[in-house]
Amino acid sequence: MSTALITGASSGIGAVYARKFASRGHDLVLVARTTQKLEDLAAELRAAYGVKVEILTADLINATQRQTVENRLRDGSPIDVLVNNAGGNIAGTIAETNPVDLEKLVTLNVTVPTLLAAAAASGMARRGTGTIINIGSVVGFMPEHFSGIYAATKSYILTLSQSLAAELGNRGVHVQAVVPAATRTAIWERSGVDANTLPNLMEVDDLVDAALVGLDRKELVTIPPLGDEALWQNLESARHGLLGGLGGTKPAERYRLEK
Repeated sequence: MSTALITGASSGIGAVYARKFASRGHDLVLVARTTQKLEDLAAELRAAYGVKVEILTADLINATQRQTVENRLRDGSPIDVLVNNAGGNIAGTIAETNPVDLEKLVTLNVTVPTLLAAAAASGMARRGTGTIINIGSVVGFMPEHFSGIYAATKSYILTLSQSLAAELGNRGVHVQAVVPAATRTAIWERSGVDANTLPNLMEVDDLVDAALVGLDRKELVTIPPLGDEALWQNLESARHGLLGGLGGTKPAERYRLEK
């Protein structure tokens, strides 16, 4: 029986992942800031599915508390699946936002998933098996349409996942980037937005069910709202095609000064 560690597990996407993995027979390590919510969820899952559930209360922005989770991934009993779900957003433009809040957002959305993936990858690669799931966002494809740095942090998650897949794929570790569109979670309320005013929100259960279909298919990138897969394939083909023009030792002709 394998074990999945899920961050941001007390509610929303993380809690649904916990229920879905428990229903598949996985033991769990649940990570979030609120102990009582974790205990309530753990009791529910133990009763419903008979799985083992370990709780780690941690504010992942706090380096000391985050280290506890890193240590669990690196040195504890084997973690077979890491779900890098914890994340956040802040309202406002980059010029208006308090620098402290910007730093916290970068820490939560960029630093945390990077360090946790690194901690998990060492043991997974050594054992020759494991899965890392990173939760991104479609806003990473369209940064010019969103103020602030949230889109940039989610673009990083996609790039991180692609890099990890290239590095770890031949060592038995599968990496999946899940790229949701707007989903009905508490992130809206925490960033000052009433979710009830937003159109076209996907329900969390639908999102996670789709993500797990992509996981079972061993997809590197799963985009649950995207109906036409060819759109993604074309984008990737164009990106790979670009690589052929990036290796010149001299500036391209169009950048040379006229004489």
